[in-house]
Amino acid sequence: MVKALSDRLAEAFAEYLHRLVRIDLWGYSKDEDLSPADLLAVKYHGVRPAPGYPTQPDHTEKRTLWNVLKADDCGLQLTEHLAMLPAASVSGLYFASPSSSYFAVGKIDKDQVVDYAERKGMSVQEVERWLTPTLGYDLED
Repeated sequence: MVKALSDRLAEAFAEYLHRLVRIDLWGYSKDEDLSPADLLAVKYHGVRPAPGYPTQPDHTEKRTLWNVLKADDCGLQLTEHLAMLPAASVSGLYFASPSSSYFAVGKIDKDQVVDYAERKGMSVQEVERWLTPTLGYDLED
């Protein structure tokens, strides 16, 4: 029960911070007055995608986020499988553009994986391991 409550509180605080950014800190939606139903229907401007979700399926980008933010200095950690500790943690990015929207990355082909691996400085096999659900082809045994 404590774990479930902690997870919900972390998500609620992330949503609160996103609202604070939209209305006060960055102020690109100063007149926003949305109902809870509107919030759930994502009727606000901007998005907050996060590594490991459909818009940004590559979990390894958490390492980039961690390094830029120096998240370890705040007591946050990543496991070798890139799970966040404490478990009731939330990470992501803010995009303020009114034209930004959530989307899901579709299936990707081998040539895209090869290109991505080269740009990330990773092996094709490592990229395939992290992006397995997104692959548009079968892995060879």
